[in-house]
Amino acid sequence: MSLFPMFLKLEGRKCVIVGAGKIASAKAAGLLRCGARLTVIGPQATTWVRKQAAAGKLIWRAREFRRGDVSGALLAVAATNSTATNEAVFRACQGSHVLCNVIDDPARCDFFYPSIVRRGPLQIAISTAGASPSLARRLRQELEQQFGPEYAAWLQHVGQLRRQVLQQELSPGKRKQRIQQISSPQALQEFLAGRKPMKG
Repeated sequence: MSLFPMFLKLEGRKCVIVGAGKIASAKAAGLLRCGARLTVIGPQATTWVRKQAAAGKLIWRAREFRRGDVSGALLAVAATNSTATNEAVFRACQGSHVLCNVIDDPARCDFFYPSIVRRGPLQIAISTAGASPSLARRLRQELEQQFGPEYAAWLQHVGQLRRQVLQQELSPGKRKQRIQQISSPQALQEFLAGRKPMKG
């Protein structure tokens, strides 16, 4: 199986999580961080889900799943302890052309959650297509060592310089050269050393 890697803009898009336990809460937190319009469905919910619902950050339906719950959603996550419920979510998604992820059931996943290294705007996603989540976690840990917290501030700095370069009247070749310079290893070392930042 070959997966198509992509990063989705979820701002304002309807997403559904069926299940409101600890695993569902973790998935919900990630979707909220990306600005999704989120609905969580489950008779019982964690304190976190209840607080987010009370604050108006998500909608909590304190009941069992219904087929129409996924209508109009971009994606749905089934994170319950019930195989039957998870299967029902998957079938409903198939019928409504909604991307579905059933936790710990690769055969019923249209997409997988990658293991992610986050450093501000920088995101490095690792996936094994469900073959070995433990390997993905190990690789993430290695990359976290390679790309430390300093990359968050540096990338914001690089983005600012890049915008300045794009506003200048330069030939395509010169523009490309400048952009490569501001994101080079040398520029990173200068930034970390606290020297005067390289100008675009």
